[in-house]
Amino acid sequence: MSFDAHVCENGHVTYPGHTLCTECGEKQTETLDLTDRTAEVVTWTHSTKTPPGVRAPNTLAIVEFDLSDEDVSDEYVRAIGQVTTDEVQTGDLVEPVYAEELRDPEVGIKVPESQDWDGYRFEPV
Repeated sequence: MSFDAHVCENGHVTYPGHTLCTECGEKQTETLDLTDRTAEVVTWTHSTKTPPGVRAPNTLAIVEFDLSDEDVSDEYVRAIGQVTTDEVQTGDLVEPVYAEELRDPEVGIKVPESQDWDGYRFEPV
């Protein structure tokens, strides 16, 4: 599984992807895999009152991936996600790591088979 940002015809990058670019309205036609990249923590928080099936406390971070080495218009793209540890600070470097379950599929109101439960967390490097 890849951790994909989406790129429109004009080189704008978003995560998550959209049918049309939020910057210029063009179709997003390409993807950019962020799986093997390092990002910097922009800000973070500890959530102590989490939805059913989500670990508590749950540390979340907004991270910024540098895209200066890519042939795109944007210098960076930001993503939000869980962090693998509660020990994270602004400015820390993190990398995406795959998790089979971001939450317990047996807890909640939706049928477990109706959703994907896997995804990526950010792990300090």
